Amino acid sequence: METNRSNFIPALFPTVPRVFPFRRGVRIALRTAHIFTSGVLLGGYIFNEPAAVLEPWLWAAVISGLLLFATDLFATLVILFELHAIAVVVKIILLALAFVVWDYRVSLLIITLVVGTITSHMPGRFRHKLVFFRSRFAEYQRRV
Repeated sequence: METNRSNFIPALFPTVPRVFPFRRGVRIALRTAHIFTSGVLLGGYIFNEPAAVLEPWLWAAVISGLLLFATDLFATLVILFELHAIAVVVKIILLALAFVVWDYRVSLLIITLVVGTITSHMPGRFRHKLVFFRSRFAEYQRRV
């Protein structure tokens, strides 16, 4: 049983993060799509557009965000213990809250935007800082 576990952990948490062809271009395209669709969504809520008009933008923002996060997860699951991933969880909670307390959706989306902007643009040494399991995993520096 130990043999299976010893093969499983390195596959999920490789010492050298995995890459895939055109990673930089794919991430730039996904980030652009995510910012665009999220901006349209926030603007639509600010200007009180009907939910039916905004639903495709909501799905596009969610899917582009998840795909962007998936590119990080593909490299290594260690990122789940970094500040960046914790910010992603906080943003998901804030977005879920927008559906629970609908009257505050614009404020919650703005807070989500602020959290995302700050964590995306802070120096990598903070963004990729391991918050949990620091003694178990080594931090690594992503170039993209």
